[in-house]
Amino acid sequence: MTDTNADMMMCCASCGIMAGDNIKLRTCTACKSARYCSIKCQKEHRSQHKRACKKRATELRDEVLFRQTEGADCPICLLPMPLDPDKLAMISCCGRKICAGCEFANALRELEEGLKPTCPFCRLPAPRDDEKTFEANMKRRAEVDDPLALQWMGVECQQKGDYSGAFEFWTRAAELGDSESHYQLSVMYHGGYGVEKDEKKEIHHLEEAAIGGDIGARVDLGVLEQGNGRFERAEKHFTIAANLGCEDAINKLGHLQLRGFMSYKDLNTVIHTHQAALDAMKSSQREAGEANLRRAAREGGYDS
Repeated sequence: MTDTNADMMMCCASCGIMAGDNIKLRTCTACKSARYCSIKCQKEHRSQHKRACKKRATELRDEVLFRQTEGADCPICLLPMPLDPDKLAMISCCGRKICAGCEFANALRELEEGLKPTCPFCRLPAPRDDEKTFEANMKRRAEVDDPLALQWMGVECQQKGDYSGAFEFWTRAAELGDSESHYQLSVMYHGGYGVEKDEKKEIHHLEEAAIGGDIGARVDLGVLEQGNGRFERAEKHFTIAANLGCEDAINKLGHLQLRGFMSYKDLNTVIHTHQAALDAMKSSQREAGEANLRRAAREGGYDS
């Protein structure tokens, strides 16, 4: 902020009165670049401030929207989570997602040492491995506003055709910062599932999901921008997703490069970052766990 702008922030943008012990200035919540001594002054200045406010608010939003996000880490091994949901395990007793490698390593250790099954994260006795117990635990956690449990409950409602219930659970989870729930809400507003179609709300929840690290939402935003002919913004979205290991985003960047909307040098840089993200997700423990999952899928059971 320049000295001039700093001085302007010390006085009311409408009447010019300086801030002091008896004068408290309120900052414009949209643009953060103007302050007022009263609501009356803010209303009187609105016609002059509206255009600059909207421009600055858009700039601030883009700063947040295009900031490189970090993917979630497994809470046990602390490696970045795999992007494939089939390589994750959800634990109902403590409401956590862990990687398949940590789940398998815990089961293998218990088998080799003759231990009773425990939760890999909280170490309490493992809940019974059946749908009723899992559902009961998730409902219990949803009652105390666990975002993961609320998101799961929303999916359960959706699968039963209860869009009203899904909307309620996802809204509560989104308010708690759950990016997957923001994404699901964007889908509801896009298709009109249980709500009226609303493009503005659809984009809002899609952006909130992307800001929270949801890769699917990030790619969808890139596709929307590309469809609107805003290729620079599309490139930014795809790059953020590719840097987190998304293969689809790399392919879409390749298409942008072939059409002349991205330089080969920039694409090559993203490819290296993309590969580094994939490498960071790997470990011998995860390879063993994922191999066990594949074997279980073939044989129709879990082999610990």
